[in-house]
Amino acid sequence: MLQLAIKAAVSGIVIALASTVAKRYPTAGALIASLPLVSVVGMIWLWSEKPDRTTMAAHAAATFWYVLPSLPMFLLIPTLLRHGVGFWPALASGCVLTVALYLVMTWSLARLGLPL
Repeated sequence: MLQLAIKAAVSGIVIALASTVAKRYPTAGALIASLPLVSVVGMIWLWSEKPDRTTMAAHAAATFWYVLPSLPMFLLIPTLLRHGVGFWPALASGCVLTVALYLVMTWSLARLGLPL
């Protein structure tokens, strides 16, 4: 239970840091948010609990493939906001797009023999 609390605290600090910096410096906050900190911290937690190269390699490869369909969300949201769409509908649209692209990516990779 202590390990879970430590994981939550470290992860929360990263998110809090990004949002706090973004209030004053939006570009710097975006840079912090764009860093693969969650992935790196997640890999550290995974390795500390299960130091297995095969598992880690599968995790890192799957992370790569799942990052790709999430990227268009970061183009759709600002486009919608600049065209007068409210924040919550723009965010929801970005999330729906990402889920749809995750499904397409998973289906496409499975057809190519790379199941995630």
